[in-house]
Amino acid sequence: MSLFDNIKGAFGDLVAREAPEGIPALLSNALTQAGGMQGILAKLQAGGLGSQVSSWVGTGGNLPISGAQIQAALGDQHVQQIAASLGIPADKVLAFLSQHLPAAVDHATPNGTLPPAATA
Repeated sequence: MSLFDNIKGAFGDLVAREAPEGIPALLSNALTQAGGMQGILAKLQAGGLGSQVSSWVGTGGNLPISGAQIQAALGDQHVQQIAASLGIPADKVLAFLSQHLPAAVDHATPNGTLPPAATA
């Protein structure tokens, strides 16, 4: 199961409570905007969160991340685009990501390495 499958599964429950119609398309669009797992992690690393990302990809414990850190790394405009495409408030997107992204990345990288990027 990929990172995005994990996020879609958990995020789908949140989105279903907020915007029950059109969830698969909205979620797919939002996750695509982020540039895939490598894109999200690269943005977080470039935003000064390399220690957190390394802990999630590595085989040790996962360092936490806050919604504010995610927002600073991804940029307010990007977070707003994701929230708008999902039809839910940005604070809920950030809260979800801060809670679930570390474990989702950890789960997607059991050997301590990123899977190859998807090709179009």
